[in-house]
Amino acid sequence: MLGTMGALAGVQTAAHAQSSVALYGIVDEGIDYTSNVLGHSQWKMSSGDAQGSRWGLKGSEDLGGGYKAVFQLENGFDVNSGRLMQGGRMFGRQAWVGVSNDSYGTLSLGRQYDSLVEFLGPLTANGNWGGYLFEHPYDNDNTDNSFRLNNAVQYYSANFSGFQFGATYAFSNSPGQISTNNAQSVGASYANGGFTIGLAYLNVTNPGVNSAGAVATNDAGFFAERQRVFGAGINYALGNAMVGFVYSHTDLRNPTAYAYISGSIVPPGQSVSSLKFDNFELSGTYHVTPAFMLGAMYDFTQAKLDASGGSSKPKWHTFGLMADYNLSKRTDVYVMASMQKAVSAHTGTAFDVAYTGGADDSSTSETQTVARIGIRHKF
Repeated sequence: MLGTMGALAGVQTAAHAQSSVALYGIVDEGIDYTSNVLGHSQWKMSSGDAQGSRWGLKGSEDLGGGYKAVFQLENGFDVNSGRLMQGGRMFGRQAWVGVSNDSYGTLSLGRQYDSLVEFLGPLTANGNWGGYLFEHPYDNDNTDNSFRLNNAVQYYSANFSGFQFGATYAFSNSPGQISTNNAQSVGASYANGGFTIGLAYLNVTNPGVNSAGAVATNDAGFFAERQRVFGAGINYALGNAMVGFVYSHTDLRNPTAYAYISGSIVPPGQSVSSLKFDNFELSGTYHVTPAFMLGAMYDFTQAKLDASGGSSKPKWHTFGLMADYNLSKRTDVYVMASMQKAVSAHTGTAFDVAYTGGADDSSTSETQTVARIGIRHKF
């Protein structure tokens, strides 16, 4: 009996040695000041502005022959209230399972990031070191990861001497409506020495039209017949400094609303056939010491709004600054500020006033500033 138990224990030990599960997370909390929210200044505690607060589980099991079963479940939460983020989903940030091979890459299925988030976002300030306050207006290109793709099948390649690529298809999950609220996304990156370049493309049909599709109703930013985005960028690191440039273009067909503001994106009594954004971002960081980083960014965005009453071209200038100091390997404190100036095209819409990432709603003027002091802990 004792020998049998010992043999079983040996089998269990061997099994455990071939698999692993890790718990990880980020808690990001701070105090924000916004100069103008619907005509009033605002002080508030805000969670996840630099990096979304989260906890997750990820793991793998050795299947033999160089293959592994892999999974990741990632929850987003609000530190102030403890509530779930991403529309109240238990694992709203990520939830997927798949098979991976170091030589061939990873095939995964579930709720996942699109290629803009994976390949272009890391080259932007908002998708890398700066976070929510530094997003391009209305996060029109999703580089700040405002939404994920449900029902997604994704292939992410192995690293071939610095080159990686990926492709994603997200199902509509709607009977008889295969092209209603589905999505396709592709991207690639190459890193060599101090240079990193990336490019990506995303197409979503009918984002937000239902709760079953690729971009669900309670996950969408823009509601439109189609949202199409492509972009490219480059970062160059030299010593303690890094500079980057990113361009992205967003094309919305027949947009009707934007979820995160109270104002309308459609002129009164009109309809909008097309809304396009061109984003040009310049960013940089400098490590004064290994523990102390300074960062800055500037983004110029021009839109073209084609409404039944005519066309107009709103513009936005967004400036961001950040100083971050690491108290330890896992804990840092930071201060940051973002200021946006809208150049009104007198559209009669929310585009005539400023709306900065991190603000609860639009300004009533052409400017809006958000300043934050925060603490972040990673585990």
